[in-house]
Parts: sequence; structure tokens; C-alpha cells
Amino acid sequence: MNMQRKLIAAAALSTLLAACATQGGGYYGSQPSQQPQPAGEQTGMSKTKKGALIGAAVGAVAGLLSGDDATERRQRALVGAGVGGLTGGAIGNYQDRQERALRERMAGTGVDVVRTGDNITLNMPGNITFAFNDASLQSQFYPVLDDVARTLTEYNQTVVEVAGHTDSVGSDAYNQELSVRRANSVAAYLQSHGVMQQRLITVGAGESRPVTSNDTEAGRAQNRRVEITLVPVRG
Repeated sequence: MNMQRKLIAAAALSTLLAACATQGGGYYGSQPSQQPQPAGEQTGMSKTKKGALIGAAVGAVAGLLSGDDATERRQRALVGAGVGGLTGGAIGNYQDRQERALRERMAGTGVDVVRTGDNITLNMPGNITFAFNDASLQSQFYPVLDDVARTLTEYNQTVVEVAGHTDSVGSDAYNQELSVRRANSVAAYLQSHGVMQQRLITVGAGESRPVTSNDTEAGRAQNRRVEITLVPVRG
């Protein structure tokens, strides 16, 4: 990420945190007010709302969780290892074909295939990936990952970022560690099914990037997810 993008990210984050501080007088985790609160109200911005705002601010400018620099380094390493890089219009054509294959194989599985520019992201929600507070892959998830691994080996000119996410239940530190273990579980499965280890980047986001509210079990299941992003190797 270049300096301009870092400054934009910092400004966006500072603005949102300032907004959080003015709504009720404190952040989640600070000392509670001694003044009794009406039933159903909270002191300060809730953990869920704060996490959603921060996640939106960072995600809007950061893109990949691992960052552009880490991805570019991995791309250069793969080219050096003999994985051919893509150039020009071949990049879009290659990702078009891979996207088509993934949409066909993910149909009916509950996995969303999202195309952003030349990147493809697979959003795998918690109802098919992990049980609550667990980093072990659920058995019904194996066929889905088998198809993902098969596609990745057919289209091997991509860097594969595996990002783990959690709901908001538990401490920030615990959820961060859990999200890393979830990402590692998926990456290990893909590697055991033929995906080159050198292509894989694992990263955990903890509870910082919810896609919906954590106030319901259905929402928490959606936030308890893994995202696999495929970035073309550029020559």
C-alpha cells in the first residue's frame, strides 16, 4: 500500500473513531458510566457497531488483508519459481475463465463468488465452514474445498489469500487467534489437495470486518467465515 493510501486509511479510521467517541461518551471496553442507564440502552458505541465501522473504513482502502506489497512479493517469487506471469488482456481472460469455472462448481453450495476487478473472492460462511468457537473444518465442507482445490490447480497462475474471520463473541485477542487458525485450516487442506504452498498467504481479521450485524445468530454465522481471494500473477 503506498503512502497516499495509508494516509486515506488513517483519516477514514480517525473520523469513524471520533464519531464512535461522541456517541454515548466511550468505547466498548472502557469504564462504564456510574449513572444508571434506561433499560435496553448501552453506554457508548457497542462492540458490534464499532467493529462494523472500523471494518468498513479499513476494507474500503486496504483491499486484500495481507496488503498489496505482500501479494506483489509473492507474485515475484512465483515468477522466479517458474510460474508464468500474465500480462495485458490475458489477465482478464484468465480470470474470466476461472470465475466461470468457480461459479459452476460453487452453485448450490452457499459459497458466494465475487469478482472485483481482476481479483476473485470466495466468501464461505460459517454454516458450511466452522462450528461456533472451532477451527476444525466441518465434514460437509470437504466437497466444497475439493472443488476449490481442483480449480486452483487447473488455474495455477494466481496468488491465493486465505483470510479467516470470526463473530464478535469473545475477546478481540481470542477472536484474532481463532481467525488465524481457521485460515490455516483451510490453507492446509488446499495444500494437501495439490495447491502449491508458495501460492498461499494466510491472514486473520478476527472480528474486525463483519459483513452484517452480530446481534443475531444468523448474522454471527455469516461473520464466522473464510474468504479466499485469487490474485493473478502478473509477468
